[in-house]
Amino acid sequence: MLRDIYIRPTGLLPFKQTETVTEAWDTLRLAGGWLSFTAIEAIERNGPTVENRIVGIGGFMERDWGRRTLTASDLFENLRMPRPRLCAMPLDRPRIMGIVNVTPDSFSDGGAVFSPPAAIAHGLALAAQGADILDIGGESTRPGAAPTPIDEELRRIIPVIEGLSDKTDALISVDTRKARVMKQAVAAGADIVNDVSALTFDPASLDTVAELAVPVVLMHARGDPRTMQHDPVYPNVLLDVFDYLEDRIDACRGAGIAREKIIVDPGIGFGKTLDHNLALLERLATFHGLGVPILLGASRKNMIGRLTGVTVAADRVHGSVGAALAAISQGAQIVRVHDVGATRQALDVYQASTGVLPA
Repeated sequence: MLRDIYIRPTGLLPFKQTETVTEAWDTLRLAGGWLSFTAIEAIERNGPTVENRIVGIGGFMERDWGRRTLTASDLFENLRMPRPRLCAMPLDRPRIMGIVNVTPDSFSDGGAVFSPPAAIAHGLALAAQGADILDIGGESTRPGAAPTPIDEELRRIIPVIEGLSDKTDALISVDTRKARVMKQAVAAGADIVNDVSALTFDPASLDTVAELAVPVVLMHARGDPRTMQHDPVYPNVLLDVFDYLEDRIDACRGAGIAREKIIVDPGIGFGKTLDHNLALLERLATFHGLGVPILLGASRKNMIGRLTGVTVAADRVHGSVGAALAAISQGAQIVRVHDVGATRQALDVYQASTGVLPA
């Protein structure tokens, strides 16, 4: 779908559970979460040009947007609509997804927890540090990575999922692009499918996720990991990624996957330059217009290194925490991180200092 109007909630303020949000178009709660918004940035695409204007909530609702009125109204309702629980977990507060890479070649920590016992111990440690979700992956999708054979991917992750599923209350996510892996991972105890290809890599994945009836993360990526960083170009990266994710949501719904089970991820670092990544992070709140939860994964990525000058991925903890807080301050419901303990500390201080939730 190619829209001609998009909206971004602005004037974001902490929403305190003790407050009553007025319905007089002054301040509205964003997606049933921890923020309110007081204004709207209307982004109008007119062919190759894009026009931006900021209007108050009342002015936005009263404005005649011509043929765009219905679209603008639908997007606005998506901003207000509370997000459903993820499995049994409410999304009225930020949630942390901890990364467990059971691979020898991931960009940041490849090989560190490659054996099942080490991966299980690492997952339990992340849960103890405050991870709400554990994301288990057996295939590196770093730039330049080649696909991992299905049997090898299964050999890596299934013992880890089985070992974690009855030892922690954290939800278990499987990070895979392959339908057979999705099916066996859910049978082993995974609660969520996290697919960097947004269910496009494996033709069977759409029907598989629909049959499994589990939540799914749809991530935007430009091209295959082997080629995705070869001079990526977008007419407008924010709007193009929005359009892609909206199309994938529609494809999922057409296959029988309920909107309530869909999460989107703009795909920081997947077929994007530093400027593209920063443009997405700066206006991340635009994706609330899709009406589903937002996940942001920037942890230890090249973007952090480019901005800070830190070349060793494992040393990018502080920058990664900064990116996570930037996402949470725009209402992203889930942040995917390597450094759970550091992120949890920062989030606890953020929540206490804004009065959003009890310390």
